[in-house]
Amino acid sequence: MKLLDFKKRKASKLHKEAQQLGDEEKFDEAIQKYLEAIECDPQKSGSYYNIGLIYKYRGEWQKSFEFNRKANELDPEDKAARWNLAIAATALRNWAVARKKWEENGITLEGSEGSIEMDFGLTPVRLNPDENGEVVWATRIDPVRARIDNIPFPESGFRHGDMVLHDGAAVGYRKRGEDEYPVFNVLELFSPSPFATNVATVSVESESDMDALEKAFSATQSHYEDWTRNVRTLCRACSEGRPHEQHDHELKDEWFPERRLGIAVYPGDDIYRILEQWQKNSSGRVLSVDPEIPR
Repeated sequence: MKLLDFKKRKASKLHKEAQQLGDEEKFDEAIQKYLEAIECDPQKSGSYYNIGLIYKYRGEWQKSFEFNRKANELDPEDKAARWNLAIAATALRNWAVARKKWEENGITLEGSEGSIEMDFGLTPVRLNPDENGEVVWATRIDPVRARIDNIPFPESGFRHGDMVLHDGAAVGYRKRGEDEYPVFNVLELFSPSPFATNVATVSVESESDMDALEKAFSATQSHYEDWTRNVRTLCRACSEGRPHEQHDHELKDEWFPERRLGIAVYPGDDIYRILEQWQKNSSGRVLSVDPEIPR
């Protein structure tokens, strides 16, 4: 057997061992094993790619960028390597490389340089995917960045208006009307919004009280969501797949006088004054306002 063939076979063996270590979540050991595979076969693009993948999920973007760039150089036809290189470049604000790789992936972009600021439409994103996995709706401004439209639970560490960096692979689906949208896992906070988050418990007798609440907030830059009405809990299988039809019946039309509100408070707005104004113009009553949870 030729020495070159022997080294390639050894590299393949080391690569498989590294994959097994990765499956066991022994990532440092996996990286070392991949590096040994690369030492045997410097052209083994898959080993570079898999190291870049580990660093991506660790948020170590410079290392992810370097290994994905090498994987891309060795195998320019590997779409996954191009995609992850573009994600790492976006995280590093390296817009020249990000733009080049998105275009190589067949994505048409506006402009020729700088940050990408487009309308890629709505998408659900999963916050803290390794923990509670809260899914919220957001507006995509490029292939892997989106601005959160909902008001996330304060304990999530995310806020209304935050710009997040998300992965490119769909992990589940959500429907809005008749349209189905892929869910993307959030990798990290890209840039924070100015909004704070408060939670209020209120008592409302009718829809007219909610209309009055909407009017009180419309005069400000703050926003609220009726979590009692629009939040639902899904099992993990449904959250990461397609929710069972019965989940759609969990959002009932039954009226609940006591309601929990998520409130995105813009700097300068006084949440207590807004709610006080609402109480003056309706039969609704504030039962409690929880203090803001810091990021």
